[in-house]
Amino acid sequence: MDLDTFFVSVERLINPALTGKPVIIGGTSDRGVVASCSYEARRFGVHSAMPMRMAKQLCGQAVYIRGDMELYSRYSRLVTDVIADQAPLYEKASVDEHYLDITGLDRFFGCYKWTHELRQRIIKETGLPISFGLSANKTVSKIATGQAKPNGELQVVSTQIHPFLDPLSIRKIPMVGDAGYRLLRSMGVARIGTLRLMPPDMVEQVLGKNGVVIWRKANGIDPTPVKPYSEQKSISSEHTYEQDTTDMIVLRQTLSAMVEKLAFEMRDKQKLTGCVTVKIRYANFDTHSQQKHIPYTAFDHILLDTVLGLFESLYNRRMLIRLVGVRFSHLVGGAQQLNMFEDTPEMASLYQTMDNIRRRFGKHAVGRAGGWKGEV
Repeated sequence: MDLDTFFVSVERLINPALTGKPVIIGGTSDRGVVASCSYEARRFGVHSAMPMRMAKQLCGQAVYIRGDMELYSRYSRLVTDVIADQAPLYEKASVDEHYLDITGLDRFFGCYKWTHELRQRIIKETGLPISFGLSANKTVSKIATGQAKPNGELQVVSTQIHPFLDPLSIRKIPMVGDAGYRLLRSMGVARIGTLRLMPPDMVEQVLGKNGVVIWRKANGIDPTPVKPYSEQKSISSEHTYEQDTTDMIVLRQTLSAMVEKLAFEMRDKQKLTGCVTVKIRYANFDTHSQQKHIPYTAFDHILLDTVLGLFESLYNRRMLIRLVGVRFSHLVGGAQQLNMFEDTPEMASLYQTMDNIRRRFGKHAVGRAGGWKGEV
């Protein structure tokens, strides 16, 4: 199930006057990037990740909106709540996309009928348009959802998988990026059906280690399970001091180092967090924690402000501290959305450069000066 032009749809809920107009959301300066755009804007050639300067040249008459990730995160959770209330097993793949495993429901309700009714409930309770693709596995369902858009439904039964996939562009296959697409096109491969009939070892030679996986997807084969989604899914870090302390400089350095470490791990796994928790344990082993829901992010500077704010609120007894901890939970996929609302692409470029240095030379090769002595 995939929400249609999610950010735009939320903005139209808040301001119905935007309905029917070309709408472009993202960093609003010329150096910004398009995060989302309406179907009306797409007709002019605008698409996500396009430089805002180019979008304005293509569609100057569009309504341009800076975007509000806090608002979009709230509506994302509303949709997840409806799905969680109904689905036996679901995975939140990103802020606007869910996979549902409804194996066995055909014996009781009929899978299509059940999914149709769930979609209608989501639309009724949230006001947001959503599409679904129903099939035997994740890959075919995802492609079917794309074909069902906007605001539609499509079922592809097992016997129709090849006839459904074969005429579609190879761009429709998840994992086929721009480089892979150009490479396959240079070989004369434009349709999924052509790729499906190629020997798998040849596809591997052309596309590398992921070639066989892509070939299987072209054949409608995908054994990847739906991973149960839990709001408790998280990453965390704790640090116990050798000597209990009230030194605020040391405490902030430790928290900064934790945030930097965990945020890098999230970006490396293409994850975003929607909930931050800070824990402190006093010298007498009394333990307290406090959490806060935030707009989905994996940027250090946003997370650090939240962590330090929670710590200041939590640490009100001024007793010696034995342990501090940080946890990021409610994780979803979505690294590609990180820099979409930034008016200064330099910030996103800085993170990318630092992360590349860490991958090459180790996690502690580069870091914030404020967290250096608090290395964890």
